[in-house]
Amino acid sequence: MTTTGDGKTAADNTAADNTAADNTVARLERLPFGRVHFRVASLLGVGTFFDAFDSLVIATVLTVVITAFHVDFAYAGLLISVAYVGQFVGAIVLGAVAERYGRRTAFVISLGTFGLLSMAAGLAWNVESLLVLRLLQGIGLGAEVPIAGALFNEFVRGHSRGRAVMIYESIFSWGILLAPLIGLLFFTLFGPELGWRLLFVFGAIPLAVAVIAYFKLPESPRWLAEQGRFAEAGRLLDEMEADARARGTVLSEPEARAPADVKPTRFGELFSTAYRRRTALSWVTWFCGYFILYGFSTWLPTLYVRLGGLATNNALALTAIASALYLIEIYVFALTVDRVGRKPWFVGGFALAVFGGAFGCIAILMGATAWPVLFVAGLLMGLGISPVTAGLYLYTPELYPTRMRAWATATGSSLNRVASAIGPILVGALLGAGLGLGSVFAAFGVIGLVGLVVMAWLGIETKQRVLEELAQ
Repeated sequence: MTTTGDGKTAADNTAADNTAADNTVARLERLPFGRVHFRVASLLGVGTFFDAFDSLVIATVLTVVITAFHVDFAYAGLLISVAYVGQFVGAIVLGAVAERYGRRTAFVISLGTFGLLSMAAGLAWNVESLLVLRLLQGIGLGAEVPIAGALFNEFVRGHSRGRAVMIYESIFSWGILLAPLIGLLFFTLFGPELGWRLLFVFGAIPLAVAVIAYFKLPESPRWLAEQGRFAEAGRLLDEMEADARARGTVLSEPEARAPADVKPTRFGELFSTAYRRRTALSWVTWFCGYFILYGFSTWLPTLYVRLGGLATNNALALTAIASALYLIEIYVFALTVDRVGRKPWFVGGFALAVFGGAFGCIAILMGATAWPVLFVAGLLMGLGISPVTAGLYLYTPELYPTRMRAWATATGSSLNRVASAIGPILVGALLGAGLGLGSVFAAFGVIGLVGLVVMAWLGIETKQRVLEELAQ
C-alpha cells in the first residue's frame, strides 16, 4: 500500500481531501449574498458590461464605417463576423486556462486583451486594419463572459442562484442597451468621423479594470478546493462568514448535500456517456440563440437606414427602445427563474422567436413597409431570445461539475461565436444576392425552431439545486 511522508496512505489523503472539499462547499452554500459576493459581482460586472458594449459597438458604428471606408453589404457582414471568429478561439483557449490556472487568471487575461485591442481599433486606418484588430480583440471578448459566469455561479448558493446570477448577468443587457445610446451621444458631441473612433477608445476601459481585478478579485472557493488549496479557500470563507455574522446572520452548521468535485480535469469528458446529452443540449442552444440575437441585432441599425429609409439617429433610437424592453424582461426573468424554472422560460422564448421570424417573413411578402416590420418582428424575436441567451450563462455552469465547469461554459459559448459569425454573414449574403428581407426572417425562424425542439426534448430543469447535486 502506498504511503506518504507523514505515514498516511494515498487513500487516507484522498478521503481527507474529499472531506475538506465537501466542507468547503457546505460552508459556501449556507452564506447569503454579502460583501465578497458584491466585490466579485462588481469586478466581473464591469467586464461583462464592456464585453457586451465592445461586441455590439460595431453595429453602432457600421453605417459610418461603411461610408468612411466605402464598404459593401457583403464586406460589412464580414466586418461584423470577424470578431466572433476571434471569440471562438478565445473561448476555447482561455476556457482551458480557467480550468488549469484558475478563473481569476483567465478573466484578467481576457479583460486586458479586449480592452487593449479596443483602443487599437479606434486607430484603424482602413477597413482591413479594422478587420484584423476586431479579430484579435475577439480573443479576449470570447472568454470573458463564460469565465465570469462560471466564477460567479461558483460563489452563489443554490437556493437563490438563479436570481443572483441573472441580476448580475443583466449587466450584459445594459451593455447592449447603452451601446447605441453612447454611440448617439458620441456622434452628437464629436461628429460621426471622430465619434466612431472614440467609441472604441471608450471600450478600452476594461484594460484598467483588469489591473484592479488582478489584485482584488478572489478566486472561486470551489475551484480552490478542487485543486487541494484548502487553506486559501478557508481564508476566503472565513472572511465571508465573518461578514455575514457582522450583518446579523445566524449561520447554521455546514451540511454537505452532495459530494464535492475533487477529480482532475479531463477536457474530453464533455463527450462521455454521462455528459454528452447535456453537451448536445448546451451547444445547440448556444448556437441557435446567438445566431438569432447577434445575426439580427448587429445588422438592425444599418437595415433601418439602408432598407427602412430612417436617419441614423432614429435607427439608433429604435434600437435603444427595443434594448430597454429586453432589459426589463431580463429582470422579470431573474425574479421568476428560481420559481418558474429554466426550461419553461427557454422553451417559451424560442417559441416567441419562431413566431417573430414567421411574422416578419409573411409581412414582407405581403408588401409591408420595411422599417415597421423590422421593429415589430425584431422586437418579438428579441423578447423571445433574450432570456435564452442571458440565461445560458446561468444554465450551462449548472450542468457540469467544477472540474469542467468553466471549460464547458467556454466551449458552449464558443458555439455562440460560430453562430454570431455565420449569422451576420448570412444576412449580408441573402441581401446581397437580392433575396430580400423576407428570406432573412425565414432563416431566423428556422433556426429558432431547431432550438425549440432540442430544448423541449433534451432540456433539464436545474432550479434551486446545489451545483454538486446537478453534476451527478
